[in-house]
Amino acid sequence: MTQNTSTAVMNRRIEAPDSLDLFPTPPWAVRAFCEHMGIKQSDNLFTAYDPCCGLGHMAEPLKEYFLHVYASDIHDYGYGEVGDFLADPDNNLFPSWKPTHQINWVFMNPPFNKALEFVEMSRRLYPDAGLAVLIRTNWMESIDRFDRLFSKRETRPHMIAVSVERIPMVKGKYDPKATTATSYSWFVWTGDVPPLETKMTWIEPGARKRLAMPSDVLIGKDLIHA
Repeated sequence: MTQNTSTAVMNRRIEAPDSLDLFPTPPWAVRAFCEHMGIKQSDNLFTAYDPCCGLGHMAEPLKEYFLHVYASDIHDYGYGEVGDFLADPDNNLFPSWKPTHQINWVFMNPPFNKALEFVEMSRRLYPDAGLAVLIRTNWMESIDRFDRLFSKRETRPHMIAVSVERIPMVKGKYDPKATTATSYSWFVWTGDVPPLETKMTWIEPGARKRLAMPSDVLIGKDLIHA
């Protein structure tokens, strides 16, 4: 059997508990989701926020669909604001940067080991906003996440959009030639009435070829990511 030695596959996003877990999102995957949700470039009426923006690989393509895009990260990579999204907003001992304007959508590719906390904080801060979380498909598993999110109507996602086309992520950079065996999905809360059941949907293949742009490799290229 031939071993798959793809960088993205070998990393597998298994990080130490204290890791900053910088795995930039391929920009084409953001565009594919926006198109799947019917968010059109001509609309440009809403405000989006990426609270774990890294080098900007999610926030930059979002600017093609949203009039205003806020971005922040706990680490100063040189893109966006610096702030701990998970810092308690009610505790003045732990001030953290937050957007000052109304947020219509929160987009994130969070560290896997902190994703549940990111979702809970987003729903706490922006309960009326949409939330789109790009994460490994197997995040829908585990008893803890089932108990805290999926088992309750008021907290379960409205939709899980499975990317039929694999979304390769490489630690510390965006590599347009990378491959992966890991499946990713978008877990989506729309801010509407809590759903009776979570809808499953699929983002059809072909988006990578159609939506990847040569200029995507320039995103974050000259930023600090040490």
